[in-house]
Amino acid sequence: MSGGRLRVVVAAPLSDADAARIVELEPRIDLVREPSLLPPMRHAADFSGDPAFRRTAIQQQEFDDLVDSAEALYGIPDVDSAALARTLRANPALAWVQTMAAGGGAQIRAAGLSDAELDRVAFTTSAGVHGGPLAEFAVFGVFAGAKDLPRLTSQKAARAWSGRWAMRQVSDLTVLVLGLGGIGAETARQLVALGADVIAFHRSGDGVVDGARVEPLSRLAEFLPAADAVVVTLPGTASTEGMLNDDVFRELKPGATIVNVGRGTVIDEAALLRALDEGQVGFAALDVFAVEPLDASSPLWTHPAVVISPHTAALDPREERRIAELFADNATRFLDGRPLRNRVDTVEFY
Repeated sequence: MSGGRLRVVVAAPLSDADAARIVELEPRIDLVREPSLLPPMRHAADFSGDPAFRRTAIQQQEFDDLVDSAEALYGIPDVDSAALARTLRANPALAWVQTMAAGGGAQIRAAGLSDAELDRVAFTTSAGVHGGPLAEFAVFGVFAGAKDLPRLTSQKAARAWSGRWAMRQVSDLTVLVLGLGGIGAETARQLVALGADVIAFHRSGDGVVDGARVEPLSRLAEFLPAADAVVVTLPGTASTEGMLNDDVFRELKPGATIVNVGRGTVIDEAALLRALDEGQVGFAALDVFAVEPLDASSPLWTHPAVVISPHTAALDPREERRIAELFADNATRFLDGRPLRNRVDTVEFY
């Protein structure tokens, strides 16, 4: 930094209005952006931009020179981990990178950086800005399971007017919320407001959500037999990979609902399919998958008790503004020498 100012190079699409908002909130930023070097967005929060976008050789050199001059980056160049590694190694002045994704830790891990490089640069994510939209999708999933959405859909397709049946009430359900970050806490709050009995699980058992019980993840098995629904908001780490497996599904109350708005790797998809086929899981609403896009051959596509959202439940027209304001707040913290929000844990990468 020079003279108490911070040179920020914009490496992701950013509107004029949001660029102005960043500088308004933190005037000590020198914000450098060249929209012609960035891919046009196809929709709100499309930070990867149009895949058909290509730079000329001259434009690519201009872009590389820009990001190599940054003290901080707004976005990972081209949302590409290899480009991040190149930039970091070419630019010894780079001190901070803000990712657009809430799960940006995975992108940092994929860059294959050394311990020294991970220590030199602070990495932050956009965690928290997606809490409201993802919590609403989670609540939708719980409602859909309680109201027998698969049965309603199949009967409509068959034009079958069946006998009446009693639908479950969300206010009568016990819902386990796995993860108590911004998404998990908001999901738990909304479900409590609907009258559900909510048990939220945190890695250490810390955390408070009014009206919800909070337990450590190590005690999850004790509560599975009482669960009418399980909502996953956990990050994708080595410790969470495949956490929801055959053993977990086997212990659930038969017909339980599974919702995933965290990371796809947390659920063993083959085990989930077995549980769905056996009726141990009655319904699943999935926004994330272990491999994305979900392969066209996956049986999840055709399973009647599964709703698939193509990792779009977080998308919200206000997302870009929220990320810009989060970045501005972190820029103030960075310049003032205070701890940054959403700093990536470079051991677990979340």
